[in-house]
Amino acid sequence: MNVRNPGIANFGVTIIQSRHSVRKFKDEEIPQEFIRKSLECASKAPTGRNKQPWIFVVVKNKDTLAKIAELAPNGKFIAGAAVGILVFGEADWKFAVEDCCAATENLLLALHAYGYGGCWIAGNQMPYADAVQKLVTVPETYKLVSIVAAGVPDVGGITLEEKAPLDKLVFSEKYH
Repeated sequence: MNVRNPGIANFGVTIIQSRHSVRKFKDEEIPQEFIRKSLECASKAPTGRNKQPWIFVVVKNKDTLAKIAELAPNGKFIAGAAVGILVFGEADWKFAVEDCCAATENLLLALHAYGYGGCWIAGNQMPYADAVQKLVTVPETYKLVSIVAAGVPDVGGITLEEKAPLDKLVFSEKYH
């Protein structure tokens, strides 16, 4: 295989293939520089017409994290995270969900590359979205797209879940 830059390609593919959701965290902080670097990666995600329709709210306060966890039934583990990063998109932008999802994935990949774990919690159209938005005082001109809980993983080892093989997912020219 002819790869233009095999070192970078191999590192990038390793990060993508090894990223997994982490829902249990050690009681340790993520240094601010790594939160910032991860947010820089999120902000470099592709967007329709280069709109960049997002804002990010970084929550470290344990009481606020606990309130968000209480609001989000599938995100109880947010309370144990070092940080919660809320991704909001401009409410009137037709590609806000797609664009902010790209930013969310970049954020998770960057956190993983720096050695931190994270988990994506749905925000878009969830019944708790408005309550979370009010809690962090984001104006109605934005909508919550996703929440990322992140921290130092507290797992006894990593077991990656099996994924479906490509021959069941990829079709040439037509679905068959």
